[in-house]
Amino acid sequence: MALSDAELALYRHTGHLTVPGLFDRRTTDALIADIEQWGEAFLADLPADQRAWYVDGGVRARTVLRKLDNPHHHRAAVRDLARTPALVGLVEQFIGPGVSVYFSQVFFKPPEGGGPKPAHQDNFYFGPNDLEGVVTAWIALDDATLENGCLYFGEGSQHGPVYPHVAPPEEPYNLQLPPEILARQPMSPAPVRRGGVSFHHGNVFHQSAPNLSTRWRRAIALHYVNAHTFFEQPALPYDDTLKLRIS
Repeated sequence: MALSDAELALYRHTGHLTVPGLFDRRTTDALIADIEQWGEAFLADLPADQRAWYVDGGVRARTVLRKLDNPHHHRAAVRDLARTPALVGLVEQFIGPGVSVYFSQVFFKPPEGGGPKPAHQDNFYFGPNDLEGVVTAWIALDDATLENGCLYFGEGSQHGPVYPHVAPPEEPYNLQLPPEILARQPMSPAPVRRGGVSFHHGNVFHQSAPNLSTRWRRAIALHYVNAHTFFEQPALPYDDTLKLRIS
């Protein structure tokens, strides 16, 4: 699968591009079953002092996870996903050959309260040595809609700098753009159907709304780097020994 010149130009202009239908329902169903099994085991063993980091505080009726880190390291199914030739070919068109997954996440965004993610720039979290050497492949395992908390992007914001972020004292992991910066940047929704992939630049502003619907909005984010890019000055600790060479 190859992107057209127009699609690449759109990505360069807006900072993001959605490619629909890259994965079929059988694949997304199998991934959902796998991450749910992992999530149940993880939650059962989660120490009390780490619950604020992983448990979704927006859901009051039950205890559910908001995310899990580095599924590419912990789950064979996600490693297989990251190596999918069609996906890797698209990633290489954005950042060049010789790519690796440096970090990855599962986002659960449960129904009836799944919490929002404030606007941020991935490159502030990662602090890469090359701002152009990172692209995120955000893979929708469910339909991501306006109602259940799809992504929103500040189109064109990747052409600006990486801004200092702030975080609420009770949520040090929730680094976000300061309100005065965000106020100057309109945010546009980008729904993605199940099996589609939203690719975004490490500098582009993005956020998601809470999930107040009755449907899940699960996704896997694979953060790819090219052959010469690494997390040089990250804002949070990342284990570079978990880096997975793909091509």
